[in-house]
Amino acid sequence: MTVLRLEGIAKRFGAIEALKGVSLAVSRGEVIGLMGDNGAGKSTLVKIIAGNFRPTSGQIFLKEQEVVFHGPLDARRHGIEIVYQDLALCDNLTAAANVFLGRELTRRIGPFRINDYPAMNRRAGDLFRELKSETRPKDLVRSMSGGQRQAVAIARTRLSNADIVLMDEPTAAISVRQVAEVLNLIRLLRDQGVAVILISHRMPDVFGVADRVAVLRRGNVVADKPVAKTSPEEVTGLITGAIEHA
Repeated sequence: MTVLRLEGIAKRFGAIEALKGVSLAVSRGEVIGLMGDNGAGKSTLVKIIAGNFRPTSGQIFLKEQEVVFHGPLDARRHGIEIVYQDLALCDNLTAAANVFLGRELTRRIGPFRINDYPAMNRRAGDLFRELKSETRPKDLVRSMSGGQRQAVAIARTRLSNADIVLMDEPTAAISVRQVAEVLNLIRLLRDQGVAVILISHRMPDVFGVADRVAVLRRGNVVADKPVAKTSPEEVTGLITGAIEHA
């Protein structure tokens, strides 16, 4: 089942044409590796899907229904979550508090409503167990490894039972062991039927976890094919322009 379909997405910033008629489809439980050099249009495309930018032209379909996003909250309401490269976590808060940041559970005491920390800790613990992460709800984020931080950011996307998760360079600047943890988290999302769009410069990560790879160059899709039918060498050629199309 196709959960996301982009048709002819273009985006201009004044005289700069960042995207030039991009078409792409993502199915339920599919991981797509989105690759390209700096300035290829990857981040612009993901921000359009996440509701941060409005496309200059083109259409977005979710489960074959056309949608127009008026902001990130609108995209979230439609089942789209994004994990940014910097993760957007608060180091001084616990893992559970970060998972529920902006969506806190509350309970009533007399005329007042207060944050229900025990309920948030329980629910966050359930999410971490679901993700097979050793992260504990009451641990402070500042004391966590890169892999644990990613688990917190991914657990946050599971609160809303997202259909689509966008991940921007999730394995940048973390250790080899932590990279393996993050890739396992992506596989778990896929196995739960979540569609994942993975932006990465790391070829081994994309070929290790993605079902398909799409390559952007200068705002155009120059390849969109199963990982099994391409190679790191071909993708490198497509990124650099040594190979025009595939």
